Amino acid sequence: MKLEVYNINGESLGREVDLPDNVFGLELNEKHDHVVYLAVKKYLAAQRQGTHKSKGRAEIKGSTRKIKKQKGTGTARAGSIKNPLFRGGGRVFGPEPRDYSIKLNKKVKQLARKSALSSKAQEGAIIVVEDFTFDAPKTKAYLSLLSSLKNGDSNLTDTKSLLVLDTPDAVAAPVKPKLPSKTRGAKKKAAFAEAMKTYSEDLKSYNEAYQTYLSSLEAQIDKVEKSYDNIVLSSRNVQKAVVADAKTLNTYQILNANCLVVSESAVSRLADMLS
Repeated sequence: MKLEVYNINGESLGREVDLPDNVFGLELNEKHDHVVYLAVKKYLAAQRQGTHKSKGRAEIKGSTRKIKKQKGTGTARAGSIKNPLFRGGGRVFGPEPRDYSIKLNKKVKQLARKSALSSKAQEGAIIVVEDFTFDAPKTKAYLSLLSSLKNGDSNLTDTKSLLVLDTPDAVAAPVKPKLPSKTRGAKKKAAFAEAMKTYSEDLKSYNEAYQTYLSSLEAQIDKVEKSYDNIVLSSRNVQKAVVADAKTLNTYQILNANCLVVSESAVSRLADMLS
């Protein structure tokens, strides 16, 4: 499947991007529906805190004396004011803190995302835009982007939209070399001295690499801010707009949007992840 690429002003750039059929072109059936159901169920279950708690009769504060004599009262026998039958007593089989999370296999989650993306592609609810950045977070700029893009006859300000971006990969920090452990014996001491020489050389190269890492970190932070953070902050005050990273995109986010706006780099990222 091929789709036209637009810029943030809604103008066609005269080129197309190829959506791989093994990600965006699945032939959907009941199996795919069930997999999507499981993925959405997992996501919604993970949103539950599970901190609900009620007190049982052993946790209620109250006297332990027998509140009335056993016989002759004409009513049922009662031995404790903390009895669940009395007001203020402990609750029978009340809720306890628990974890609602559900485990799904990696391939099941992957198939669910591909099924959701294929469904949106069949509906014609995917728009591809060129990679763009915001120099500063501005809601006005994001609203301008939504109003310039159209899903059918209406623009995206009137519908739920999901913008999928590809954030830059994090810069890997260099690994510090390990100090050799001391040993006993003449032969082992010679080997230890040689290991220390190698360690000192590795440490010098590590310090140089670490300085390079620190200098590149500022440029990386600035790049992430412009390509993702500023866009997220710009969309945060728009009620029906959501921004997501392609690396953490889930099935619920895809299905909850009426239209997907995917950047060119995000299309490549999804194809690499899900192929």
